[in-house]
Amino acid sequence: MRQKVVVDLEDCIGCGTCRSLCPKVFALRGDPRKCLVKDPSGDPECVEFAMSMCPTEAIIWQKD
Repeated sequence: MRQKVVVDLEDCIGCGTCRSLCPKVFALRGDPRKCLVKDPSGDPECVEFAMSMCPTEAIIWQKD
């Protein structure tokens, strides 16, 4: 079963850490700024690092 990365927008505070670490996977959009997943399959190693650095643990893997 495949996994995709998703962001819980209620938990996301728009700090930009994920985008800084994985710019090919994440972007910031909206007002207030929230994380947008550009590439849901993502680079697993980079995504795992971004997950570990997210201050609100808003980034998760979801089974496809």
